[in-house]
Amino acid sequence: MNWLLAHLDTLRESLARLARQPVASSLNVVVIGIALSLPAGFYLGLNNLQTFSRQLSSDPQVSIFMTIDAGTAEIAAVEQRLKSNAEIGRVEFIARDQAFARLKRSAGLADVLTNLGRNPLPDAFVVTARNNDPAILEALRDQARQWPKVEHVQLDAEWARRLDAALNVGRMLVTLLAVLLAVALVAVTFNTIRLQILTRRDEIEVSKLIGATNPFIRRPFLYFGALQGLAGGFAAWAIVALAVQVLNIQLADLSGLYGTAFKLEWPGTSDTMTLLAFSALLGWLGAWLSVSRHLRLIESQ
Repeated sequence: MNWLLAHLDTLRESLARLARQPVASSLNVVVIGIALSLPAGFYLGLNNLQTFSRQLSSDPQVSIFMTIDAGTAEIAAVEQRLKSNAEIGRVEFIARDQAFARLKRSAGLADVLTNLGRNPLPDAFVVTARNNDPAILEALRDQARQWPKVEHVQLDAEWARRLDAALNVGRMLVTLLAVLLAVALVAVTFNTIRLQILTRRDEIEVSKLIGATNPFIRRPFLYFGALQGLAGGFAAWAIVALAVQVLNIQLADLSGLYGTAFKLEWPGTSDTMTLLAFSALLGWLGAWLSVSRHLRLIESQ
């Protein structure tokens, strides 16, 4: 119970210290918020881009062409295999006569095609997968090639492979940016706590002389750093949320011109909690490094 009361007292003292320095504290919180909002915003943008890619009308497709002599039973067997596959979202069967009639209308070659005397096109299936993952699409293509009466399988997944590679590069850039800014934020907290330690150096030395332990001396500075980092996390969330709101207003007009209903999603609960925990951890780490360094200097003198 005494341990809990001691921590609550330290927490209240840290909050009061933040309130006593409103300008300096606000500036530090704004700096932390802006720095954290950059990787958080890019991360949210990548997630929205990945979601939007699944809504595109040009989803990657697998075209399965049957042999010319494929009968009704063989076609039905292939259709049953496709519909029983959990990775497949939509299956469209295009009969050879239907494809031939469509080709006549679209190519403007009605006279030439009529003079052929026979329909050279095979029956075909156009398959759309539930997932744009190139590995899943390639596995489906390889399976379909082994089925009876399947002449050729064509995979249209080059754009999906490029998008997946671009998203991976984007995630790596976000990770690198987050690491670099995290180091910068630790340095900001380090210097903030260093200035506080210098102003309270005599108090710390007296506390050491009367038997205060290092954890006891560290505690208020650690709480201060964590609270400052947490406030910066809230500021980052507010910046990202405001940016999403502003961009959605502009995207509403743009998506209306293309007949879509795309809008950016707000940061989810798990993403928000991760951001706040990460920012508090950075503040705590910067404070811990700063206090530990100065305690070592005091003890060596």
